[in-house]
Amino acid sequence: MRFVSDLGSAVPAIIAAFLAAASIALVLTPIVRARAVRLGVVDRPNHRRVNVHPVPRGGGLAMGSAFLIVAAIMVIANDQWRVVGSPTDLEPGELVALLGGCAAAVLFGAFDDWFDLRARWQMLGQLALAGAAIVLGIEIASVNNPVTSALLTFGEPFAAGFSVLWIVGMINSVNFIDGLDGLSSGIGLIAAITLGVLSLTAQVDQPFVAVLCFALAGSLLGFLRWNFHPATVFPGSSGTTFVGFALAVLSILGLAKVAVALLVLGVPIIDAFWIIVRRLVAGRSPFAPDRGHLHHRLLDLGLSHRKTVVLIYAICIGLGVLSLVLSGASQVYAFLGVFVGIGLLLLFIAGDGFGDAALEAESYVEQDRGAGQPT
Repeated sequence: MRFVSDLGSAVPAIIAAFLAAASIALVLTPIVRARAVRLGVVDRPNHRRVNVHPVPRGGGLAMGSAFLIVAAIMVIANDQWRVVGSPTDLEPGELVALLGGCAAAVLFGAFDDWFDLRARWQMLGQLALAGAAIVLGIEIASVNNPVTSALLTFGEPFAAGFSVLWIVGMINSVNFIDGLDGLSSGIGLIAAITLGVLSLTAQVDQPFVAVLCFALAGSLLGFLRWNFHPATVFPGSSGTTFVGFALAVLSILGLAKVAVALLVLGVPIIDAFWIIVRRLVAGRSPFAPDRGHLHHRLLDLGLSHRKTVVLIYAICIGLGVLSLVLSGASQVYAFLGVFVGIGLLLLFIAGDGFGDAALEAESYVEQDRGAGQPT
């Protein structure tokens, strides 16, 4: 793996963006938490949630604000003083789609946190976010062919449809995995760093996109200080929608990054796929909340809350390393291996397999509680 020739000039900007975003999120999160408590925007315990006491949600407002503030400053600074050592390497429409879309994702998610929207309205909002991004130029026009060295080019309307599926799927994957303290924010942190490192390679050569990736990683790290077990605040829909949208768009900005994102985010993506299959087989809505996710299965095996989260972190870090050292068909084979492995784990840990009873809270051992709402 070779890095860009001007890596040295980009590193100071990357470090500054990471630390600034982490500091802002670290300071803003308690403020957002206090405001959420006053407004009553909290997750209250019930038979489907894992937390045993009310916990405020809406932490995405702190994460999103930190990222947007630092990203906007870096855009202006690089245009004026070329702090990265190379042009911004993004079209104006792409920047508007990323930054404006992230802001819209945070606001829409905060609206959902406040009013607890039904699933169909959440989906409508996600489709609107994806559609606006595509209109502004965020589209998967081609991907690396897993068999040959050539590119697979997509024509319209397939490219637009695939891009919508990617963005909406990423948002829901992050949302679905947000069931334990620090899980979605930690996975997002790992994915953002992986995409940032990849953007610095000679193959991708997007140092400014790397700065944005590390700004996102910093905002997640600052928030994780308050979200790790025992969490004092949850990301809420504002957080999962923002993180999912940001990762989806940042992965589209570069031909090689969609496959990498697919692998490093393999755990939430595959977990979301299998849980939807289980719900459909059980005759339920694919968006009906339950306790059938991978993290619930690991709790059922006897792992503590923290050990479950750290184990999933370790899996994602391993997949992130694989995504950086593998290429082409190897990435696809690795993803398929994870796909089958997680599917078998979800299928056989619970004795009821794909049955309806396997999704019920009563089929799990209650232990080490203190997390967010299972989705």
